[in-house]
Amino acid sequence: MSESTTIRIPGNHLMSALVGEHDCHLRRIEEAFPGADITVRGNEVHLNGDDADTAATLFEELVVMAEQGQRLDERTLVRTIDMVRADERPSSVFTHEVLRADRGRIIRPKSAGQKAYVEAIEKNVVTFGIGPAGTGKSWLAVAMAVRALQEGEVERIILTRPAVEAGERLGFLPGDMMAKVDPYLRPLYDALHDMVGNDGMERMVERGLVEVAPLAFMRGRTLNSSFIILDEAQNTTPEQMKMFLTRIGYGSKAVVTGDVTQVDVQSSRSGLSGLESMLGAVDGIGFVRLSGRDVVRHRIVQDIVDAYEKAAANESDTPS
Repeated sequence: MSESTTIRIPGNHLMSALVGEHDCHLRRIEEAFPGADITVRGNEVHLNGDDADTAATLFEELVVMAEQGQRLDERTLVRTIDMVRADERPSSVFTHEVLRADRGRIIRPKSAGQKAYVEAIEKNVVTFGIGPAGTGKSWLAVAMAVRALQEGEVERIILTRPAVEAGERLGFLPGDMMAKVDPYLRPLYDALHDMVGNDGMERMVERGLVEVAPLAFMRGRTLNSSFIILDEAQNTTPEQMKMFLTRIGYGSKAVVTGDVTQVDVQSSRSGLSGLESMLGAVDGIGFVRLSGRDVVRHRIVQDIVDAYEKAAANESDTPS
């Protein structure tokens, strides 16, 4: 049965944002919902056809986002369309503020999975964020760490990674210990730098508010009043993972990120293996699994991740 509905847009400036320059957004919406006949008259959008209700939901979500100051560029529009099709509410995702970063930039989740990840970090003492490259695992963890520090919830941020990557180890790299560690921890350091800027980073380092160290340096310590991020955790051994998790002290919060498809640990199983079945029922520990739908890099990255996930699913379905 064909549906018919009308959406009234409150204001010319919002209508301009919705339809886009030279109606580019409107054309993209029409392509996405071929079963909806869309007509714009003044500040009203008239919709008819089988897809009218879904398209109307999209316009309602876009209005909420525009009213909240969300910039409606092409990437945001495409993500919004995908989320509405999946019966998700993008306005609740894109308007969820995580952090006001350097130069007034607002850090927000860009998918329902990312929002669930942020909420899990807020709620739990230890959160495991597991998913492929480009899903924002480390980026959002650093944003949450900066927010916790700014709000006085912790006294310092500790960034750590196992110093194993694609078969290379610290001893093969030139320079002193910090020079050896730098390539492994640089992605976390860069994310922190993006959040707080040059001056902010210098102040944090001078005041001892941020510590960057390889995982091996955590042994024997108790980490109180800290926000600890263990990145690339798929490259830990089970012994290293246990050591790390038992370092967490009073007033601390930890986020463990990893991609189980990119294990570089040699002659040993990953410290992430089997953890969810073992620790999933422990109060204060949360697991969030991100997927290709949460990739926020170039769209080709999402397509690559989807292809790998499909191949892995086919392998698991093939009888041995």
